Amino acid sequence: MNEEIRTLEPKNLWNKFADLNEVPRPSKKEERVIEFMKKFGNDLNLETMVDGVGNVIIRKPATPGMENKKTVVLQSHLDMVHQKNNNTNFDFDTQGIEMEVDGDWVRAKGTTLGADNGLGVATIMAILESDSIEHPALEALFTIDEETGMTGAKGLEGGLLTGEILLNLDTEEDDEIGIGCAGGVDITAAGSYKNENTPEGVSAFKITVNGLQGGHSGMDIIKGLGNANKLMNRLLYRVSENLELRIAEINGGGLRNAIPRESEAIVVVDELQEKVLLAELEEEKEAITAEFSSLEPKLNIEITSVEIPTKVMDSGAQDKLLKAVYAAHNGVYRMSPEIEGLVETSNNIAKVEVKDGRITIKCLTRSSVESSKNDVANSLSAVFELAGYEVELSGDYPGWAPNRNSDILKVLDGLYEKMNNEKANVAACHAGLECGIIGQHYPEMDMISFGPTIRGAHSPDERASISSAQKYWKFVLEILKNIPEKN
Repeated sequence: MNEEIRTLEPKNLWNKFADLNEVPRPSKKEERVIEFMKKFGNDLNLETMVDGVGNVIIRKPATPGMENKKTVVLQSHLDMVHQKNNNTNFDFDTQGIEMEVDGDWVRAKGTTLGADNGLGVATIMAILESDSIEHPALEALFTIDEETGMTGAKGLEGGLLTGEILLNLDTEEDDEIGIGCAGGVDITAAGSYKNENTPEGVSAFKITVNGLQGGHSGMDIIKGLGNANKLMNRLLYRVSENLELRIAEINGGGLRNAIPRESEAIVVVDELQEKVLLAELEEEKEAITAEFSSLEPKLNIEITSVEIPTKVMDSGAQDKLLKAVYAAHNGVYRMSPEIEGLVETSNNIAKVEVKDGRITIKCLTRSSVESSKNDVANSLSAVFELAGYEVELSGDYPGWAPNRNSDILKVLDGLYEKMNNEKANVAACHAGLECGIIGQHYPEMDMISFGPTIRGAHSPDERASISSAQKYWKFVLEILKNIPEKN
């Protein structure tokens, strides 16, 4: 499998990535990849351990002549986001990722690629395995569950690591040096409704919204891409204003950190109002398609006849649901007043599920400012509580405050300009990196983040640039040669 990928340069990086992608590694199910990394470290006769939560740590001594350099922690996360196209037959729990080369890009066949953060993991593996790369003493830290709670970073104990510098390999633009990131909090609204018998004399339809780009709910939120849950709600709200529409079920979105690409709803309407329903849906479809024509050229909205369901949602609960989702903020909430072009605060309405008398709405709120994050969380909580739902806030994690006086930043900034004849983009990002959490355990550690160019992370359109990986690999090797000496 993936033999074409193994011929790419640098071969040691792409071969390790291909090895890694043969191992299923969904978030919260990392047992196989943990064992894979343990065996990898032990086979190299390197000190290897697994901590209490499942993070893997592998230590490698400095190469000759580099013993006086500061110890470096190389850090990436083992888990990956699992998303696939509806027409792709793939089992993430049992199958390895199937990859292909498309010009300058490596893609997966109908699924997420796992370059986030598999290319970072593969980089570290290639360095650990090499007997020719110059480097100081290394501590490789492979964390778990970054994508769905950062529980690996949260559970990391202080005192396990001795490194003074941490290189986080989880940034997705090769000209960017990350010095800060957003924190986040999961918001879950849950409610119930009365399941009523479907009225007589109705027609049933399935409404489908798909073809959206999706993407990373932090890095891509600034693009204003379509959110399948919000678009579906808009369609349902429009037709329910004038018709006796009843909802049987809704299933939209998936993971909190992915902008939802697809949503389906089963609805019924009096058969005498069928033509009016189809006309109003077509009118709203045309309006939405026109609004998103430049951003979402593959947006598809379909209405098809289906078998009449036996139960539907009671009208009072339905009205509250549609108004609550309409009122709940989605997208950019506030831009940073201090860093140009940086999203400070946002929210992603990631999942809306209505089925068997239960309503579940899942959101992920991000912000680099704690008070602003709390403000949005309170706003969403107020909306959902007014609708009668129970609201739970969980998975709260801190941001990473930028340090423009960082010694390792000076090293990377200077090397990048020397190697590329242009300045790097030193920036904070609107995504959840583990640096903020690790920094709580190791407050004196000097941290930086960088990586190769990856597009479409958290969606089946995820792809990694081959030329960028080559540029990035050379950068990594130069950084390791230029680590400052111990004080």
